[in-house]
Order: sequence, then C-alpha cells, then structure tokens
Amino acid sequence: MELGIGIGWRPEIAAEVEALSGIDWVEAVAENLCADHLPDSLVRLRERGVTVVPHGVALGLGGADRPDPGRLAALAARAELLGAPLVTEHIAFVRAGGPLTASPRLEAGHLLPVPRTWDALDVLCENVRIAQDSLPVPLALENIAALITWPDEELTEGQFLAELVERTGVRLLIDVANLHTNHVNLGQDPAKALDELPVEAIAYVHVAGGVEKNGVWHDTHAHPVSGPVLDVLAELRSRVDPPGVLLERDDAFPPGAELAGELDAIRATLRRAAPSAGPGPDRGTAPAPGGTAAAEGRTAPPAPVSAATRDRTAVAQTALLSALVAGTPAPEGFDHRRLRVQSRALAAKRADVVAKVAPELPEILGHGYRAAFLAYAGSRPMSGGYRRDALDFAEHVLIAGGPADPAARRRLTYWWQDRSGSRPPRRTTRLVRAARAVLVGK
Repeated sequence: MELGIGIGWRPEIAAEVEALSGIDWVEAVAENLCADHLPDSLVRLRERGVTVVPHGVALGLGGADRPDPGRLAALAARAELLGAPLVTEHIAFVRAGGPLTASPRLEAGHLLPVPRTWDALDVLCENVRIAQDSLPVPLALENIAALITWPDEELTEGQFLAELVERTGVRLLIDVANLHTNHVNLGQDPAKALDELPVEAIAYVHVAGGVEKNGVWHDTHAHPVSGPVLDVLAELRSRVDPPGVLLERDDAFPPGAELAGELDAIRATLRRAAPSAGPGPDRGTAPAPGGTAAAEGRTAPPAPVSAATRDRTAVAQTALLSALVAGTPAPEGFDHRRLRVQSRALAAKRADVVAKVAPELPEILGHGYRAAFLAYAGSRPMSGGYRRDALDFAEHVLIAGGPADPAARRRLTYWWQDRSGSRPPRRTTRLVRAARAVLVGK
C-alpha cells in the first residue's frame, strides 16, 4: 500500500497537523488512544481521507515472554477502530523478570535492544507469529536506536532483520534516524545495514531528530532532523522507493511552519536521491501483504521455541535491565560507561513522562521535583506503567516526610489519596499515619 508523506500525530500538535498541506497519512501512538473513542482531530483527519496507522510501544515482542494477549487485543481493537491498513511495533524488549526468572517484574519504560543472537531471533520470530495471528491487519516492525550493544552477537543488524523477514513474512518499518544513532553510538555502518536488509519488505520509513552530547547520539525526537539523518534517508531512497515516509516529533514541539519545513526537506531528499530511470530490476515494488516470505510461500510452520531458549533469554534480559534500573552489577561483557549513560537516560525519561502524566507533581514539588524523582528512581525500579510510577513516587515522598512545606505536603497527600483509591497498592501503616497527621494538623 502506498502511504505517501506523513507525520506523527500527537495531541500537542493536533491543530498544526490538521493545518499542514500535503499530508497523506499520520501515525498515532496506539497506547495513547482510547479503545472506543477517537480524538476529534483524528476523526476529522479520517473524514478528509487521511490514513491513520497505530504505532505500538508496549508489546515488547523481543522479550523472553510470549506476547500478552490483553495488549495484543488492545492493539487489534485500535487498528479496527481506525480502519488502519497495518499496525506497527518495535524490535525491542521493554520488561523482564517475572515467572521465567522467579524474580520481580521490571519495566524499562523504554525500548531496549534485543541481542542479535540465534536464541533471541528464535524467540522474537515466535512472538511475532503469535502477534500476527492475533492482529486483523499486517504487522510491521521497527529497528530501534541503542546506546548499548550486547556482547558476543552473532548477526549484524541487517542480517538479523533479513532473517526475521524470511522466517515470519513480517514487514519492516525502517527508522533512518535510528540507523544514524547506531552509527554514532555503536560504529555500525548504515549503508551496510541497508545493503543487507530486504528493502522490498519495507512498509514505511521514520525520520526524526536528535542531538549529540559527549560523543553519544541521543534519539530525542525533540530536535530538528539533522543533515546526517537525511543522508541515511537518501541512501535508502537510492535502493528503494519506500511506500511511505513519516516525520516523528514527540517533544519540544515547534510551530507548524517549522514542521512544514522539515517535511519539505524530506521531500527534497527523496527527489534528489531517486535513481534515474533506466533498465534494471524495479527495487521499489512492495511485497504482498504478509511480507516477502509469505508472498513466496516459504513460511512453513516452525518448531516451537524450547523452554530452555526462552529461559536463557529471560535470564540475560533480566540481568541487563536490573543493572540499568535497580543498580545490580553489570552483566559480563557490557561497556560499563555506556550502561551508566543508558541508566541515567532511563531515569530521566521516567521523570519526564511522569511529569506529563501527573503534571500536579512538579507543580506541587516545584524545582525540587526532578532531583527528588531521580533519587527515587535510582533505588526503585518501575514495576508498572507511568501512572503507577507517579503514585509510587508520591507515596515515597510522603513516607519520607516530604515535602518540607506543610501546604505542599497537604496538597500532595490529597492528590495521592484522590488517585490511589480506598485500598491503594503497597499502602503501609507508616504512610497512613503520616497522612492522618497531616490532615489533623492542617
């Protein structure tokens, strides 16, 4: 399916997106949409004939566990609500621990890289097939940006993606900004990755901005698209005419005119990089729905992944995530400096997202919010979603006797009580006493 030029729809820029000219489609984060009600802006865009694609971020198909049926059902419901031609997710793991390791469940709150090993590939392929069987439309998977790499990897990124497509017939969502990120951070050549991956399986392409700090590229989605990222887009366009290209922006949203300028730069890059017409194979032909392998009839039912393979994957991923969010020793073979950078980045993202989902917290705590949250995050891994994290943080502050200002403490107590319910999880006698003391003394 030809999608054309699109932009990531976010509530903060809904009006700007509606006002942009030449937009053929938009992508919306699936988990941010209600299952039975669309935002008015998306309704208006659909009425104008603009395609909307749900983009999932929470399945964790690269994780050791099989995909959660509830999350799959939610993604399927959003695809049907939107009348979407496909859905997308990431080649990543986002949680670890739990029954497979007999340890507490840990949430990363971020997309973490899957080891490019045969074990991890076996697990990913089976998880992808489970997801494909549960979704009403084709699935495409995105390559992610990484600050860290796994030791003893057995495949390059291009080889890993090619094998994934061959085994499952899944489509690919290629993020050229992520290819650039991995070039800066990990020394991986984006041109080599493009040479190795099956470009005919590309469903669409992401383009996004980032920033380099101390030799590390941060894929922020909060900065303008840089020249090197557009160069990777040109490399891709020289090999294939992608069915769709989309501009992503998730924070520090600029005016609509600036977004329009970035879209114009993307269009210009695609025009300049297009190979001149001439004899030769047409590398821009998209495969049939289901992907290359499915189209060629080469997807024989595979043997189930062994429990031992999933167990090995679970132990490895849990050890890494625990080192990143719980301060446990770094697994052997990892770059300790990069792990510290990733750990700080995860904590900072938690602070930023909690401030968005619970804006009352930075308002109540003022300038002390960020330092207090980072101190909390350093010793308390996230075990649920960000809203649960916000409640746990508020609980932690109150138990510790904060905030120091009595008025702020009253406000935080009321806020926590209002959202935690009559029997909130993890309530302690100490917290109850602290809350009652505040209310009595108000």
